[in-house]
Amino acid sequence: MSRAIERADLVEVAAGVFAYVQPDGSWMINNTGVVLGEPNRPLLVDTTSTETRNRALLSAVAEVAPGRPYALVNTHHHGDHTFGNWLLEAGTPILAHEHCREDLLAAGLVAARLLPGPDYGRQEIRPPDVTFAGPMTLHLGDRPVQLIPVGPAHTRGDVVVRLPEDGVVFAGDIAFAGGQPFLVEGSVAGYLRALEELRALDAEVLVPGHGPVCRGAEVGRLLDDLEGYARFVDAVARDGHAAGNPPLEAARAVADDPYRDWQEAERLVGNLYRAYSELDGDPPGSRLDLGAVWEDMTAFHGGPIRCFA
Repeated sequence: MSRAIERADLVEVAAGVFAYVQPDGSWMINNTGVVLGEPNRPLLVDTTSTETRNRALLSAVAEVAPGRPYALVNTHHHGDHTFGNWLLEAGTPILAHEHCREDLLAAGLVAARLLPGPDYGRQEIRPPDVTFAGPMTLHLGDRPVQLIPVGPAHTRGDVVVRLPEDGVVFAGDIAFAGGQPFLVEGSVAGYLRALEELRALDAEVLVPGHGPVCRGAEVGRLLDDLEGYARFVDAVARDGHAAGNPPLEAARAVADDPYRDWQEAERLVGNLYRAYSELDGDPPGSRLDLGAVWEDMTAFHGGPIRCFA
């Protein structure tokens, strides 16, 4: 079964600030960002998944900023946000949280193995070469850009990118608009804390890692919805864990839940694995057996999990 792939759009969300939005935001189809500072030299926020998509991204960026990128920020290590790193010139620094580098090197190309189907094209792993553990501010001329660690949440090394003078926040995969968050490599409790940190940034424009850009009151509504989902996962996990039911069984018991129409409903199983791990006392972000988790997610989905990247 195939479906038409909608065209990506480079949307100016503030003066000199662009969101590269790739519908429909499902598996491996993410959003990225472009921030202009020095003349013709952009700061990039994330890359994307396949070689074709990454070359299209860089072509779109060159239309608004033909100079070599000032730098690239990875919001976390997942392949849909990092598989294009290698296409940047060697002299372009890549910045990320220290855990992002560690986990990218550990993961390698696992995302392409778990989600076969797309033509990924040439693939190389290029990890970040500048890492940090606490907040960092870049200065693109007169424009400050804050890099704010908020993990473990979606992953151990989550960073959101805030432009305080523009009212814009690039949330990475702390925010999914229309899809279920995926917390299997992060923390359910940490995700709730990250949402509060994101809310405190009071963004006028929020660019999620997947899905449409949110503006004004839409920002608060999205964060409310994501918080409600995370609290739902926590409640299901506590009940299932106390009853001795494995995550797949716990997910099937609530399959007709209020979030069933959000994309990637199979993520509920992975999220319950993470919640169970935390209830067992494991540290947030500790490594789980992704193969076993994916097998149960596939069973919940009712067949192979399709990727249309």
